[in-house]
Amino acid sequence: AVVMAALAHAAIWYYARAAATPPDIKAVQSVSFSPFRADQDPEGGDVASPENVIFDLEKVAAFSNGVRTYTVAKGLDIVPVEASLRPKFRVVLGAWLNSFEDQNKVEVDRAIELANNNKSVIALTVGNESILRKDQTVETLTATLKDVRKRVKRNTLVTTAETWDVWLANPELADAVDYISVHILPYWEGISADVAVAYTFERFDEVQAKFPDKWVVISEFGWPSRGYNNKDAYADPLIQAKVIRDFIAEANKREIEYNIVEAFDQPWKSVEGLVGAYWGILDAERMPKFSLEGLIQPRDTLPKATAALIFGAFMSLLGLLRRGPTFGHALAYSAAANALGAGLASAAWWPFETYLTVGTAIMWGTGALAIVPLTIITLSKVHEIAEVILGHRPIRLLKPKPLPEGAKAPMVSIQIPAYKERPEMLIETLNAVAALDYPNFEALMIINNTPDEALWRPVEAHCLTLGPRFKFVNIPSVKGAKAGALNEAMAVVDPSAEILALIDADYVVKPNWLSDLVGAFEDPKVALVQAPQDHRDGGESVMKGMMNWEYAGFFDIGMIQRNEDNAIVAHGTMLMVRRSAFEQVGGWHSDTIVEDTELGLRLFEAGYSAQYTNKRYGFGLLPDTFEAYRTQRHRWAYGSVQIIRKHWRHLLPSNPALTHAQKMQYATGWFQWLSDALGVLVALLNLAWVPLVLGFDMMAPTVAMTVPILTAFTVNVAHCVLLYKVRVKAGIIPTLSAALAAMSLQLTVARAVYDGVVRDGLPFLRTDKGGAKRSSSGMVVGKEALLGIGLTIAASTLILTNTAEVLEIKVFAATVAVQALPFLAAIVMRLIELGGRSAKYDAQNGAPQT
Repeated sequence: AVVMAALAHAAIWYYARAAATPPDIKAVQSVSFSPFRADQDPEGGDVASPENVIFDLEKVAAFSNGVRTYTVAKGLDIVPVEASLRPKFRVVLGAWLNSFEDQNKVEVDRAIELANNNKSVIALTVGNESILRKDQTVETLTATLKDVRKRVKRNTLVTTAETWDVWLANPELADAVDYISVHILPYWEGISADVAVAYTFERFDEVQAKFPDKWVVISEFGWPSRGYNNKDAYADPLIQAKVIRDFIAEANKREIEYNIVEAFDQPWKSVEGLVGAYWGILDAERMPKFSLEGLIQPRDTLPKATAALIFGAFMSLLGLLRRGPTFGHALAYSAAANALGAGLASAAWWPFETYLTVGTAIMWGTGALAIVPLTIITLSKVHEIAEVILGHRPIRLLKPKPLPEGAKAPMVSIQIPAYKERPEMLIETLNAVAALDYPNFEALMIINNTPDEALWRPVEAHCLTLGPRFKFVNIPSVKGAKAGALNEAMAVVDPSAEILALIDADYVVKPNWLSDLVGAFEDPKVALVQAPQDHRDGGESVMKGMMNWEYAGFFDIGMIQRNEDNAIVAHGTMLMVRRSAFEQVGGWHSDTIVEDTELGLRLFEAGYSAQYTNKRYGFGLLPDTFEAYRTQRHRWAYGSVQIIRKHWRHLLPSNPALTHAQKMQYATGWFQWLSDALGVLVALLNLAWVPLVLGFDMMAPTVAMTVPILTAFTVNVAHCVLLYKVRVKAGIIPTLSAALAAMSLQLTVARAVYDGVVRDGLPFLRTDKGGAKRSSSGMVVGKEALLGIGLTIAASTLILTNTAEVLEIKVFAATVAVQALPFLAAIVMRLIELGGRSAKYDAQNGAPQT
């Protein structure tokens, strides 16, 4: 499957090779000449050296006998002198006019002097689009042209250069020139390359018809090889080559004089936008961008294709080494890996195809940093989709495993940590434990850091009524939150207890929890047995129903797949741990606030295995408020970063503690948290970049940088819709509810990741459950609202102002709009919370009850 995907990928590159065979061209009549190097900016004061001018004239002379210049300043005054040394080499000398009369006088005087003293100068162009730019009026320009005509030698033609529409709109200008010097640039008019040449000659004919007694020269025609599209006009190396060769062939056929803009790429021309740098027949290194004869093919296809194939093969093999996939699973994953490999290659190759500026370098560098983790996350989602739908059925799911007839039931110590919880809830939890049908257990109610006696006295009394197997442990003050309390409680655990079982204080367990699952510990390698979390109050409100569906996705999709690699995430409720293994790895550690997950990882590192069942054996309570939901997720994400900082060395290839599959699962799981943080960072950067695009003509992020974000979003949607249907058995409304709830937490997760990186020892924050806390009436999602609305306005503005229909701006706008969704989701969740406090929820169908 991997080989098939790679061959298909290679075939696509091969057959997609752009190639064209336009008419052969022997030479180019004339080219616009600007001898500035990639690191020079004439507008910033740089001057072309004589050596560079001479070198560039030699380069031009290889394919043309003429140049057109635009100024006699900046070192270009030696062009007619050097050109005179070359037989039959022609110069159309330019004198640049702006709105400053004194500067114009110096420029014109020097141009006249050069024209009168150098035989290479056949014409003098006074002003370049000076009326179009409104630097000159027809009257002032006409006066200047008449003055020049009087002062320049008779055999030197005098003209000015304007676009075709300016000539048609100002026919009186023709009386002041010896010939019409017209610019026809269909790219700037948004004309498709397919009709660009025909369009050009239609405009030429129109100008010629307007001035039948004048010689008309197309003094600027060209096409860019890179940059933005302008409506239907797309910049591309192959298109540039084809359009220019087609144009020259037609111009030669019609015996029309022309000048191609331009000889060399000019990276300094940022004033014309990204596309301005790429009009040269030769690039900035003075290398030809296309041949004038024969087949035309882009010169950079092979290296990029090779990189794409290498990336695709590497990611395919790396992802499929975990275990033997089915053919369909492997093919689907490899196809996605190759597609993403092509995207990575395009992004990696972009700086080698582009003249980088400070702004574009920042844009590319930031995007490149984001693409790598984004690709990992996207591939992990594709992997999971392919594995669930096309792969093997799960083989490690734990089925009920009662102890053999007559076997001794090992002692189980059930531990219920509680911190400032309502006594009614704790008593309900204890009653469910008392109803267990397992014969050999004790239950420890572990109250910690709860000074209010009204919260624990009733619980203590209830433990007494339930009998001696129920132990009440009150630890008035302990450090290390839940982990610290559990460690202290080990002093009163029955010495004969072989298994430690944990449930949260709000969980009501089923009677067969222990009797169904304790048998899994007959395998001495098993140290963990985990049952999923679920909740009994999902029907209380729309918001709680949405939360419940979001939790279900993890336990019915992610945990099942992780279990296949023996890499589940241990949760501190519905969890059983082998006591000997627990003590071997050092018990609970309080240096993270997710002591349960961290314990599970240490057990894996010690070589133990885990068992997981997706059968529900207990039901807890959902967070009371959206703020409590976010607090819980902040704790999980923050704790994950703590684990990364503590255990990252175990993921290195040289560390044998974990298997390759376990390392992949933990790495991709951690990348999920990091990608949320990165997503917020990229959204903020894009939000800051939008004003630069709109107000300062900065480049919009290239498609190679924005498409991966849209691809990741599309894959996430597909992952949610497909796997919720297959695994969670959820309809479309519950699926969308889960997606909305998950998205709403992005800023919370990002803040947690940031806190985990820069702050140590954040306190354990309890999640309010069971109606203990009412929703706040304040602005809970102020930051999300600011970002969501800001990004929405930014995306809308990009679309509304994109009159040139630039593809990059369209895709950038779509990207910004997608990045707004998580923040808008938080607003929606808050509105649902405020509007649905009393609404009931149909937990089965995912809709409010009426």
